[in-house]
Amino acid sequence: GIGVRGKVAGKTLALGNAALMADMNIDLNPQLKEADALRAEGASVMFLGVDGMLAGILSVSDPVKASTAEALQQLKAAGIRVVMATGDGTITAKAVAAKLGIDEVHGEVKPKDKLDLVARLQAEGKVVAMAGDGINDAPALARAQVGIAMGTGPDVAMNSGHVTLVKGDLRGIARACQLSRATVANMKQNLVFALIYNALGVLIAAGILYPAFGVLLSPLFAAAAMSLSSVSVVGNALRLRRS
Repeated sequence: GIGVRGKVAGKTLALGNAALMADMNIDLNPQLKEADALRAEGASVMFLGVDGMLAGILSVSDPVKASTAEALQQLKAAGIRVVMATGDGTITAKAVAAKLGIDEVHGEVKPKDKLDLVARLQAEGKVVAMAGDGINDAPALARAQVGIAMGTGPDVAMNSGHVTLVKGDLRGIARACQLSRATVANMKQNLVFALIYNALGVLIAAGILYPAFGVLLSPLFAAAAMSLSSVSVVGNALRLRRS
């Protein structure tokens, strides 16, 4: 999660973030100002060390999808707290978060840090949904109550998650939340319908109407009631197609 190290033509090379450079005691001061300027523009910066000395920097920018801002607005409107956790530098993370209106940001996090973040939120009594598309997201996806993997990511992330967004469009999270809530509400409605039908059927079968009206539950009425119960439950469930 912090970079790569190896040997090329007899030289010891390291390419990664500031944490990797710190592990190798490489001084970043000569390039820090330029690196921070690139991060402030939303680029990820990697440092190149050669034989224990800083040799240069490499910046990579990953454009934010056009649909992401809309997706975040939908999630916030649904009352969902949005937290951003990324292995990118803190300055880069804050720059991207500012563009998207995300207030809570964690930068330069390793896979274990993401896992610990999910665990900490759960310890606070939160129900956590984790969305990620990389191998380093797999532990956090598995730990979260709802793991949301991107269909454009590796298989290990999709196998660790519970929901897969086929096209990696974050608006799918908002749609999934809407559909999930509608499904749970529909289940509760169907349980009420079933309880009403069964409660009425049991009372009539027990003869509650017989003393006053001489009415008993005939097999024909029982069969009709059961059929009507099934039709009403299925018909109510079919309304979910509109979601």
